[in-house]
Amino acid sequence: MTARTVTTLPAATQDETVRCLLAIELSKTSWIVAVNTSLSDKISRQTFKARDWKGLLELIGRLRARVSREFGRAVEVISCYEAGYDGFWLHRQLEAHGIRNHVIDPASLQVDRRARRAKTDRIDAERLLRSLMAHLRGEPKVWSVVRVPSEAEEDARRLHRERERLIAERVAHVNRIKGLCALHGIYDYEPMRCARRAQLERLRPVHGDELPPGLKAELERELTRLEVVLEMIATLEAERDAIVSEEAPTHRNADKIRVLHRLKAIGPEFATVLVGEVFYRGFDNRRQLGSYVGFAPSPFQSGERAREQGISKAGNPKARRTMVELAWLWLRYQPDSALSIWFRERVGSMKGRIRRITIVALARKLLVALWRYLETGAIPHGAVLKA
Repeated sequence: MTARTVTTLPAATQDETVRCLLAIELSKTSWIVAVNTSLSDKISRQTFKARDWKGLLELIGRLRARVSREFGRAVEVISCYEAGYDGFWLHRQLEAHGIRNHVIDPASLQVDRRARRAKTDRIDAERLLRSLMAHLRGEPKVWSVVRVPSEAEEDARRLHRERERLIAERVAHVNRIKGLCALHGIYDYEPMRCARRAQLERLRPVHGDELPPGLKAELERELTRLEVVLEMIATLEAERDAIVSEEAPTHRNADKIRVLHRLKAIGPEFATVLVGEVFYRGFDNRRQLGSYVGFAPSPFQSGERAREQGISKAGNPKARRTMVELAWLWLRYQPDSALSIWFRERVGSMKGRIRRITIVALARKLLVALWRYLETGAIPHGAVLKA
């Protein structure tokens, strides 16, 4: 199947390469590839089974040979797909075979704003291909391209991200155990204590002398799951703490983590999260840094109406949450720093909404100060290092 389009890419001279453009719409069942070459002003579509990257490379090879034979010049293949479930493995495969690929932030693509619009994988693939053409023509703000981390950078994140998932599992098990106990009028059981098993044997419901056998068996299974999770968390935390305690740690980002950990108020967890989520990469300026975390402003202006909508939150949510938590700790453990004084001068004894808004502003300022500290060694003004 084909769809006609107007190709307005600059005409190639005899010495320039010829471009072949592909947009890949990924799903768990199939891949739809929209193709446009200099041989035709139409968009053609090919469908592959999901994860059939070999078939995709064969198609690209045929297109490259055909276009090269027709024009007698080198062919540059440029592709794109939306970031999502499949991650970045396909990007790395394409780049390894000489294909220039872009991974696109799906939220940055412009879509029809009508309440009920046609939406199919075929339409999405064609729209993505037209966005690629516009991007190559030099049109601004067509989309946002994702900075693809290396495999080593991705692997370095697993330590703190796995711990976060395990903490969520731990909370779920504890809540389930407490909920089961509450059904029988028991509200003082603490499954996080070391004597959880012995305390379980002493539990007595309000309406009887013994726990029902089914309930006790379920509680014991939940405790077993909880203990497994606690053991995993302890293992990860020991590995995390070794980064700052060992003389020669093997972690990829160990140097930055150790430097950040020197500041009072920043422990191993915050240092690992901030370096793994934010400071593992470079930034051109503080605005780019704030935008990456979602601290960029989002003004609204239409005619005579103008207002601030707060921060965009269009960034790394884990890094943003961590920075807000760190901002509160900074006020406690770095009270004489310039940032803490700035906060107190504007908030004073006020509570509620204004305090919550200002702490976000402090979190952004602190993020920029930590970035400069890691890049230049300039300690935030008035901050204290650990003894």
